[in-house]
Amino acid sequence: MSTDAAPRPDTAPEPTAAPREPRLPWIAGRAPARPAPGAAFHSVSAATAALLGLVAIGALIHEPVLIPPLAASAALVHCAPALPLAQPRSVIVGHLLGAAAGYAVAAVAAHGSAWAAALAAGVTLALTTLARTPHSPACATSVVIVLQAPAPGRFVPLLLGATVLLVLTAFAASRIRRAAPRYPAYWW
Repeated sequence: MSTDAAPRPDTAPEPTAAPREPRLPWIAGRAPARPAPGAAFHSVSAATAALLGLVAIGALIHEPVLIPPLAASAALVHCAPALPLAQPRSVIVGHLLGAAAGYAVAAVAAHGSAWAAALAAGVTLALTTLARTPHSPACATSVVIVLQAPAPGRFVPLLLGATVLLVLTAFAASRIRRAAPRYPAYWW
């Protein structure tokens, strides 16, 4: 038997495979790491508790306090506490600027108009950018105002109180769990 024979395919050493490049490198970004189960549970339960607190307050005073933009704000402050979007200045001032833009646009345009709501969101984005208070849920607040026309004398104080409550619950939740990131990164 000759030793010059080529190795059989089933016994050939496996070539080391280089990492495969994504087919669409411009789409394939780097997703953030999955949070530890304890951290995820803490963030989600703290955000849920804050939102349930807003519902309870609303039930007590017979006014809707929980609006969709506040749910988005709760997600930001509890699950991404280091982002500029989640800082108290951005949450509180951002929503107040969104309310001001919503009421201003509604005063000039027709309430309930989707066109006016889109304009109010754009104005809010401009105002929050200029004020260095980026907070995307604030754009949704202006849309809610244009489409739903809540009375400002009732809505704005509730909005202010709800945003302060979200910030305070995020502050408290970040102190409860020792390994949680501290919130806020800055107050003002």
